[in-house]
Amino acid sequence: MLSTTKTTLSITSVVSDFKEITKMRLSLSVVFSSVAGYLLGAVNVDIPTIILLCVGGYFMVGASNAYNQIIERDLDALMNRTKNRPIPAGRMQVSTAFIIAVTFTVLGIISLYIINPRTAMYGAISIFLYTSVYTPLKTKTPFAVFVGAIPGAIPFMLGWVAARNEFGIEPGTLFALQFFWQFPHFWAIGWFLFDDYQKGGFDMLPTKKRDKGTAMQIIAYTIWTIIVSVLPAFGITGDLKLSVVAAMVVLALGLIMLYYAFELFTKRSAKAAKELMISSVLYITLVQIVYVIDKFL
Repeated sequence: MLSTTKTTLSITSVVSDFKEITKMRLSLSVVFSSVAGYLLGAVNVDIPTIILLCVGGYFMVGASNAYNQIIERDLDALMNRTKNRPIPAGRMQVSTAFIIAVTFTVLGIISLYIINPRTAMYGAISIFLYTSVYTPLKTKTPFAVFVGAIPGAIPFMLGWVAARNEFGIEPGTLFALQFFWQFPHFWAIGWFLFDDYQKGGFDMLPTKKRDKGTAMQIIAYTIWTIIVSVLPAFGITGDLKLSVVAAMVVLALGLIMLYYAFELFTKRSAKAAKELMISSVLYITLVQIVYVIDKFL
């Protein structure tokens, strides 16, 4: 009985560490964005393609996160939010994490390549930028957030490319929407986790301070996000369209997020930053849902 209990705990621990090294929740949110982009671009919905996109997308993001945790393992050990990750906590060897990362990279690229080579190319670019450019820059300059926003914005666009095997104004708009959105989202995180990030030597805020300058930039990028999100309603984004009713819903969601951005500017507190972060997650999720529902209605 005791042996069975230990085995169960061991399996649970392994599964938990696997979820942590690949950041399962983040990976699933990326898969969600990719599928939303695919549904927007698809003329005829193909279930096998969706499955490949989900599998390939998860593998690609999981690989990026594993590489990131290998590179930053010593810094992760210094921060409260990351010190219990599998590598710094000593529950996983670097070699094991590397095997997972390489395996996920190969399987991810193969899965996306089966859909079409262009989709695989953008997936590979995402891994390269996140691992080889964004991660090393994080300890050197706040500009890293700009670089990180590029691979972060690819999933929504990737779905459209998977559906159409082409890049144009439509996937470009999806990319721009998620690109601009990431600045208020990650700066909000950088704000309420500021002290913890400092322990690891990360300057995630544009001014390196929790000041009005950072708050103003958050407001500016939130406004840009709202503008891009309603562009499809004006008939200037090709096959990517949005009805007036859907545009009004998207605008309302954007204004709610903007409200919390102004709250951060006014209060400049960790609580206000966390509220903005939560509102930003709800915003991008609901906007993608509205886009998809509007297309099929």
